[in-house]
Amino acid sequence: MARRERVVRMSVEQPLWRALTGYRLLTMVYAVLLFAFGRENYERPWIGVVYLAVLSVWTLATLPRVANAVSCTKRFLVADLTVALTGILLTPLADLHARTVDGPTLPSIWTAGAVLAYAIKGGWRWAGVASSLVAVANIVERGHPSRDTLHNVLLVWVASIAIGYVVEVARASERTLARALEIEAATRERERLARDIHDSVLQVLAMVQRRGTALGGEAAELGRMAGDQEVALRTLVAGGLIRPSLVSEDESEGAVVRVVDVDDDLLYGGDDTPVDLRLLLAPRAGARVTLSEPGAPVLLPPPAARELAAAVGAALDNVRAHAGEDARAWILVEDWPDEIVVTVRDDGPGIPEGRLAQAEGEGRMGVALSIRGRLRDLGGTAELVSVPGQGTEVELKVPRGKAGKQ
Repeated sequence: MARRERVVRMSVEQPLWRALTGYRLLTMVYAVLLFAFGRENYERPWIGVVYLAVLSVWTLATLPRVANAVSCTKRFLVADLTVALTGILLTPLADLHARTVDGPTLPSIWTAGAVLAYAIKGGWRWAGVASSLVAVANIVERGHPSRDTLHNVLLVWVASIAIGYVVEVARASERTLARALEIEAATRERERLARDIHDSVLQVLAMVQRRGTALGGEAAELGRMAGDQEVALRTLVAGGLIRPSLVSEDESEGAVVRVVDVDDDLLYGGDDTPVDLRLLLAPRAGARVTLSEPGAPVLLPPPAARELAAAVGAALDNVRAHAGEDARAWILVEDWPDEIVVTVRDDGPGIPEGRLAQAEGEGRMGVALSIRGRLRDLGGTAELVSVPGQGTEVELKVPRGKAGKQ
């Protein structure tokens, strides 16, 4: 099937990376100028010169690393924070009076840039860890927790955690907005397809059904099959069974919304991605089979979804075989937090008492293997209730915790 894709990108996070890039450049220049104007106060100025030279080269060389979340790796964050902590701890070696005078450290406010990178990349928890390490380094550098030191540490700690929290909220908002846009786009596409199908395929199937019924004989059977396909197609189009897409592939570029055609991977689970059970049950609907389902996807691991759909198919086969071609059946899908329940009910004559045990004794294992056996392998249960003259009901239950264990 041809694949169409539309990508919509949005990001409130990317401007923060741009701001961080500018902040690192400006604070690098500030640290160099601050040291240059106060150089005569340092007993060992060469330590400051070497460190600030390394800091300048590091800042300029790593600008691409703080351009987005992908480039800003964990390894880089550790190295960047190490540069900042090293500068703080080298300050007493360059200035012997640094412990007695609340002056600036060698990296000065450049250190906050390293902490902010943690906040933007990993959220408020990462920011809390990085700012705590900076706090410890500042206290060690001073030798005692002075008032100015505690003030600066608290400011960096609160600011970085606040920014990290804002980033997490922004990412959650992006995912929600991306999903809303996806649903809107999918709904419009479904409406367009429904119009096209209604104007062509459905009308042809309806005409075949009418003409076949009027002609009788083999044409009547063809008309009945066309009617079943018409109902199944209407159910599929009206249901809008479209699996939710992954909303973000690249956090640096913001949320990525993809609207694609339904392919075999969605129906049969090409990987470990959960499958929407409704997609597998939709073809079972027909002129005499009514499918009732939740409005939201009913997700199961691919093997469990296929086995449960096969069990439903076996139950419908029994309806046709034992209740007759004219019997009606109803499929009810219920999605509960702890289990998924699918009920198949028919209006046939029911099963006489003891008939199932007799069938198993005769070697006919349709219910025992095709239905109960499948559910047993999934860790679920299959209960059959039949009252002579009032039809048969098969209730299939699959616990969520055991659905993927086979």
